[in-house]
Amino acid sequence: MRCEITAGIATITFFHPKSNSLPGVLLTRIAEEVAVTGSNPDVRVIVLRSDGKKAFCAGASFDELRAVRDAEGGKRFFSGFARLILAMIRCPKFIVTRVQGKAVGGAVGVIAASDYAIASEAAELRLSELAIGIGPFIVGLPIERKIGLAAFSAMAVDADWRNATWGYQHGLYAELHSDIDALDAAVARRAATLSQRNPETMAQLKKIFWSGTEDWEERLDERVAMSGTLVLSEFTKKAVKG
Repeated sequence: MRCEITAGIATITFFHPKSNSLPGVLLTRIAEEVAVTGSNPDVRVIVLRSDGKKAFCAGASFDELRAVRDAEGGKRFFSGFARLILAMIRCPKFIVTRVQGKAVGGAVGVIAASDYAIASEAAELRLSELAIGIGPFIVGLPIERKIGLAAFSAMAVDADWRNATWGYQHGLYAELHSDIDALDAAVARRAATLSQRNPETMAQLKKIFWSGTEDWEERLDERVAMSGTLVLSEFTKKAVKG
């Protein structure tokens, strides 16, 4: 992971060789970087992106999921996404997320926790948790808030791919572009524009965007515990057996 700051724009880039999946250590680093850049007076807008031109993010690390042996380990495993979601919605700076390719599971929650997501037409979406015996409990909070209960429940129940147009029509994506070049130009343009806006106004707008989430820390803790227990089920163990 790396963070580069230029002309008021902080670009946080993450990478993992397995389709940009997010193991716990990487989730923690991203959350910490969001908090640090959010408090930096030289930063006016944050761009969150992954490396490469293929998958945006494959969600949680299956290697770590397979290694969970008890409820405490399950809680540690699922806490990473909870911390990142809280860091993103509490950050006083707008977070613009670049989505160049497929987004699975927790990655959809990261997109939903963004203030403005810009995607390419290759950016398909999928909540795959039910297929392995768990549910999108943690990432479900920002997803449901962003797209509504009906669309979220459809994604959770029918754990199949939605195309990028579906994501745009339901509000997960604010902009949709034909290819990577057009995507990158749009992200650069939006970030440059926001870097010239009043930071106090943007901070107040962000509070409005995420008003009503004051109890999310408690609610996320409950969902982390729920997921940490379900991951120990025989169903899930068989489903993720490598």
